[in-house]
Amino acid sequence: MKVLLTGAAGFIGTATATALRGVGHEVVPVDALVPQAHARPVTEPEGVHVLDVRQARDWSGLLSGVDVVCHLAAMVGAGVTVCDLPLYAAHNDLGTAALLAAMSESGVSRFVQASSMVVYGEGRYRCPAHGDQSPAPRRVEHLDAGLFDNGCPLCGRLLGWEAVTEDAVLDPRSSYASSKVAQEHYAAAWARQAGASAISLRYHNVYGPGMPRDTPYSGVAAIFRSAMEAGRAPLVFEDGLQMRDFVHVEDVARANVAAVEAVLGRDRGSHTAYNVCSGQPVTILDVARMVTAAAPGSPLPVVSGDYRLGDVRHVVASPARASAELGFTARISPEIGLARFARDPLRAWRARLAAVGARPESGPSAVTMSQAATYGEGVGE
Repeated sequence: MKVLLTGAAGFIGTATATALRGVGHEVVPVDALVPQAHARPVTEPEGVHVLDVRQARDWSGLLSGVDVVCHLAAMVGAGVTVCDLPLYAAHNDLGTAALLAAMSESGVSRFVQASSMVVYGEGRYRCPAHGDQSPAPRRVEHLDAGLFDNGCPLCGRLLGWEAVTEDAVLDPRSSYASSKVAQEHYAAAWARQAGASAISLRYHNVYGPGMPRDTPYSGVAAIFRSAMEAGRAPLVFEDGLQMRDFVHVEDVARANVAAVEAVLGRDRGSHTAYNVCSGQPVTILDVARMVTAAAPGSPLPVVSGDYRLGDVRHVVASPARASAELGFTARISPEIGLARFARDPLRAWRARLAAVGARPESGPSAVTMSQAATYGEGVGE
């Protein structure tokens, strides 16, 4: 099978290209090498077409003979400032729309894309007295007082989290989340209008070798790792008890391959979303502890009590649909993977920027790395 892979030189893209080739698929790799994910100056990876997905209709010749497009190119992370809004809209919304249009013009009707768990907002909660509840965004006065958990809107009791399924109502609460919801909606509309089929993979917190270091657009695991290597204690937001699912990049690459192979057999006009997760949720504090414990002598994590308004309390996914329909089950547990991650090679970012006196397009230049290391959330896509 011939697969055009966008974001092919990125963290997840590199692993996915290797996994696709490993099972005999031909890969057409494309990447724009945006500075939020790649150090400057960049040595163009051999064989990668350095092109901007927003101009996809200008390079539609690459789509000739392609069976499936696997679209991983995106601006990722929670966003550093509201000034990042245009970047998310441009790279994620416009980029996806342009790519889908180019695919239709070239007769390519199978599409797999990277989405994210952030589309769920606060995730799924249950009150022991009133059943399933959808809490509103947490109030500033509660966060200021250190009251981080969600209460039942009917009785005020603390809500317990439950695994969120793919049929949950989408509730984006950041610029990044909004752009990922838009990508899913574009894919669904395109599938109906073009008589095509699409799959969106809702990655949970991805980590592993090759993750960018020292950037506020990285996931929280990389930020903890960078703090540890700098001799600083990893700073954990809130009380550290936020529940998340951390999934290793090798498992994510396997999920991508499974989706690429599955989408060929899907009904035309269909769009299906899948959680891509380990199925073994952990707290953010435990993530920091697992990373530092694997490096003896590292400073212990510090719970800061700080918060970010865009963060949600708990979001944990159900892996059931991906297991049943894609045959995907994660193989690397967080305990094993995060301990390994403490020694995994990361990709340079800030250090090489500083060496050439360059600056990123936006956000990171406004945030010092000591500040970035306090971020308690992150989606490594």
